[in-house]
Amino acid sequence: MFATAVTVVPKFLPCCCAFLLLMSCRVEGGLHKIPEGHIGIYYRGGALLDGVTGPGYHFKMPFVTQHHAVQVTIQTDKVTNIPCGTSGGTIIRFDNVEVVNQLSADAAHAIVKNYTVNYDKTWIYDKIHHEINQFCSRNTLQEVFIDKFDRLDEILTGTLQNDIDVYAPGLMIIAIRVTKPRIPQDILKNYEKIEAEKTRLKIAEQTQRLVEKEAETERKRAVIEADKEAMVAAIHLNRTLAEKLNAQRIATIDNEIQLAKVKAEADAELYRAKKEAEANMLRLTPEYLQLEAYRAIANNTKIYFGERIPNIFLDNSGAGTDGALLANP
Repeated sequence: MFATAVTVVPKFLPCCCAFLLLMSCRVEGGLHKIPEGHIGIYYRGGALLDGVTGPGYHFKMPFVTQHHAVQVTIQTDKVTNIPCGTSGGTIIRFDNVEVVNQLSADAAHAIVKNYTVNYDKTWIYDKIHHEINQFCSRNTLQEVFIDKFDRLDEILTGTLQNDIDVYAPGLMIIAIRVTKPRIPQDILKNYEKIEAEKTRLKIAEQTQRLVEKEAETERKRAVIEADKEAMVAAIHLNRTLAEKLNAQRIATIDNEIQLAKVKAEADAELYRAKKEAEANMLRLTPEYLQLEAYRAIANNTKIYFGERIPNIFLDNSGAGTDGALLANP
């Protein structure tokens, strides 16, 4: 039975050795993992190796090679507790400055080689401290706290990016968010009073604008109403005027018709008279007139009773003196 145990043990020995070797490599850092969004940077004997690795499991020489996972995705570095002095000598403190940045994977090896894996300490943490102090020393408390604070993030972004493009290209500053600095309490109370006064002034100005706006609205409403009434009156006036003009035109037409009618009647009467006169000129010959005279005498025969017969005088103007007839009693 002892011999059987001796012969069985050598069969499991290679597997045990391989397992022990694998565990030793894992424990000592031979097998390692690079997270997603990072690249692997390797040092051997303190010297940076040329190669880099991507996300996943990788194997390195245990005890000799050290690795670092360097993030190449967007990250936010928070710089806290930044004291600075203004040009007037007031000490203020920025509690928090957030710097959103991204390291290019292609430039990561060169930046780590020049500034180590803690490159962000040099170009973000220390640089933010430096630029904040430079900004404060060139400006008064009023400018830092009120007047230029809204542009401070843009100033810091531009300054950092300009220097980084020269000395560490491949690191991009995306945005910087700066919180309001802490100032001495007595000065803060003064600013709060000023802000309260500004708030009251703005409220008064808004109230005044509101009153002016309401008055302007009322004036415009009155103007609109007056314009509407004027337009309605103009419409009525135009309609009345149009009616009068139409009536005048109708009267004129009636007068013209009446005048034309009277003129036509007068022309007709004149024409009739002319034609009758022409007809009479042709009909009333001397002979005809004498005939008519005789007929008139015949039709007007009178019987006289008495002792004497009246004188008779007949005169035919068309017949001349020869036609005169005298009768004596």
